[in-house]
Amino acid sequence: MYNAVGIDVSKGKSTVAVLQPGGTVIRKPFDVSHTSQNLNELADYLSSLDGTTKIVMECTGRYHEPMVKALSEAGLFVSIVNPHLIKNFGNNSLRKVKSDPADARKIARYTLDNWTELRQYSGMDNTRTQLKTLNSQFSFFMKQKVAEKANLIALLDNTYPGVNKLFDSPTREDGSEKWVDYAYSFWHADCVRKIGLKAFTERYKSFCKKHHYIFQQDKPEKLFNASKELVAVFPKEKTYKLLIQQSIQQLNLASEHVERLRREMNELASTLPEYSTVMGIYGVGKTYGPQLIAEIGDVSRFTHREALTAFAGVDPGVDESGQHKSKSNRASKVGSARLRKTLFQIMTTLLQNAPEADPVYRFLDKKRSQGKPYYVYMTAGANKFLRIYYGKVKECLRNLEQTE
Repeated sequence: MYNAVGIDVSKGKSTVAVLQPGGTVIRKPFDVSHTSQNLNELADYLSSLDGTTKIVMECTGRYHEPMVKALSEAGLFVSIVNPHLIKNFGNNSLRKVKSDPADARKIARYTLDNWTELRQYSGMDNTRTQLKTLNSQFSFFMKQKVAEKANLIALLDNTYPGVNKLFDSPTREDGSEKWVDYAYSFWHADCVRKIGLKAFTERYKSFCKKHHYIFQQDKPEKLFNASKELVAVFPKEKTYKLLIQQSIQQLNLASEHVERLRREMNELASTLPEYSTVMGIYGVGKTYGPQLIAEIGDVSRFTHREALTAFAGVDPGVDESGQHKSKSNRASKVGSARLRKTLFQIMTTLLQNAPEADPVYRFLDKKRSQGKPYYVYMTAGANKFLRIYYGKVKECLRNLEQTE
């Protein structure tokens, strides 16, 4: 006897439905709170059912993880599916019903219909889980950093226009940037041009010494002369100074968080077996490499290349019916959005550096030269990149298994 368990997961509680073939209801949908006692009681109940039991739930952010952990540790078969699959699963009804019990029954019916194709959940090991969590936080603080920088530039355009373009020094390991440090001390154009070249030169020299920058003899004069031509909208008043300096403090704080997370992700990813292989792929550096490993996870869980490209949402759809057969279809865009973003960033890196020997770049350049739209050739390049990634990492893991 087959027992199909559908679980509609939400924050703090889940709704459970149990069906058998033929639509036989073993138990009406019931709610389970995400407490250790209730989850253990649910695991005991499902374990006591006669026959084979399979449990299916949607991957809903992090809400499903307590349920997955409790049921997996109890030795039950648990499968996590993409919510898109459940959404597109037939309701066999003209009425549109959206409720937790209805969703739980729908997932249970999906379980029965796809019984043999269900894949058992295998939780990522602790390192991969940490890495994925770090990447989530990295994305969060990176968005904050971008927003803080845009806000700062908008403020400075009214006091010291173009100050963000005065220096081309690279970002330091702690996330600080020279133009940002400069703007904290010289937040208004009048801070430069109103004090005279000699006084400004001394102040600029002190600034370089304080922040450990190399002092260039001709730089103060260039900055001083450039400031004479600027038009400052806001007057030099303490209110605007406060706003700018507070904005810089917030930007520096976000930058510090980003760089610390970047280092931690790289150190953690370096302990995984595929790290050196991934880092050896052109276009992958200390930022994109750990992000790829974090979002893709263990490659061995994908049975073939197409499964990985589908997971990333860069696989082309199929549009065929009768005599009609479309040659160009949109990507599914169903899967990890963070993974797609990382792939597009790698494609951008390839286009900027134009490595003629790299097969992905040659493919990208070919599609671009054919006049394909931007999104089309970028998605196609990401698809090819993932296929190469899959092959190389799979071979790496296979070789490691043979040597053990």
